Amino acid sequence: MADLAALVLTYNEEGNIKECLESINWIEEIVVIDSYSSDNTIAIAKDYTDRVYQRKFDDFASQRNFALDKIEATWVLVVDADERVTLELKDEILNLLTSPQADAYKIPRKNYFLGSWIKYCGWYPDYTLRLFKAQENRYSGLVHEGVKIKGKVDKVNNAFIHYTYRNLNHYLSKINHYTSLDAEKKYKAGKKKGLAYIILRPIVEFIKKFILKKGFLLGMPGLIVSVLSSYYQFLKYIKLWEKNVSSDK
Repeated sequence: MADLAALVLTYNEEGNIKECLESINWIEEIVVIDSYSSDNTIAIAKDYTDRVYQRKFDDFASQRNFALDKIEATWVLVVDADERVTLELKDEILNLLTSPQADAYKIPRKNYFLGSWIKYCGWYPDYTLRLFKAQENRYSGLVHEGVKIKGKVDKVNNAFIHYTYRNLNHYLSKINHYTSLDAEKKYKAGKKKGLAYIILRPIVEFIKKFILKKGFLLGMPGLIVSVLSSYYQFLKYIKLWEKNVSSDK
């Protein structure tokens, strides 16, 4: 078995965590960091690993770094609770770790939303850096946190299955959360955007997702994703505008 651990963050994931951990039960060291779930997440996770810890959530980078400090294996596979590792991805990971040719690997994701695989709209292959040396790397960043790797980064061929959002309400709640974080980050960096930009940026985003990224080929799901991506940009920049106006006053 490869010298490999798995890292999973959870918060009220009782609907996801069992299938997630089932998909990685071939990994001996599984570390789960829970943000004090109020459902059955902890009980379910403990059926698969005794390495379950609770930590108050501040940001994703800090949660993952807390987990990395507890990992003993050389390599770590970072898996979200709403992701599944396929048998093909498992075999590819085990094979490449017998003789690694890189210091880290990006893994594509097949993102599912509204009952469909969102193959277009820029949602695939959606490479994300998830396999790397646990002792040598740490996360940083408030929004869209990432790992800066010292060395070569390669890609694998097989993808995670990613059940992104349960429904439209879940998607909209995530949009509200992430646009607030994005706006805060831009505000702290001194960014300001005028009326023309706030009007045009969402239009450009829709054209990009629906036409250039072929969202139209998905029918209604493609239209919905494209409109919501446009709305994301609009919401982000009016929140930034609000912060700047409040600061000026």
